[in-house]
Amino acid sequence: MPSTKKPPSEKHPMATLGDGALQTSPGETNAGGKVLHPCHATALRKATRRLSQLYDAALAPCGLRSTQRSILRHIHDAGELTMGDLADILVLDRSALNHNLKPLERDGLVQVRVALKDKRSRRVRLTPAGREKLAASQPLWREAQRRFEAIIPVGQTTELISILAEISSPEFAETFIASPGVNRA
Repeated sequence: MPSTKKPPSEKHPMATLGDGALQTSPGETNAGGKVLHPCHATALRKATRRLSQLYDAALAPCGLRSTQRSILRHIHDAGELTMGDLADILVLDRSALNHNLKPLERDGLVQVRVALKDKRSRRVRLTPAGREKLAASQPLWREAQRRFEAIIPVGQTTELISILAEISSPEFAETFIASPGVNRA
């Protein structure tokens, strides 16, 4: 079987840090075969992209992407909420949320309106078509969940969800930013 190691003359595809250390993904090795320290952000981004691709494919028959279903689900669970609250829940900035809501609004799945009490605020809610689309996605989503749990057992899944919830929390961000050695440029 041919070796998958790169010759020392080839540059690593990842950028180097200021101290010259390479940031890699889990399991990557250098030319000498030594396992390199993984970059947590890169590992999470790769996993997120892969899982999004798989869930998008699973949800395709109902015409939703996993991000769209997530938005519909959060709105459904809240009933109606402000754009700011929805952005906070989804850990998105408001411009990214607006970008993601536009096709849902265009397709008549959500309604965005000016709040009655505060005209500067906008509120978002599901339309009847949005509730129907979310209901249609439910069996497809359940099947994707079943497939995931067939590979990653429920106990590990529960631990993973707990860790990811911690990472996505405002408290994690505050602690990370306040940690010594973090560049606050």
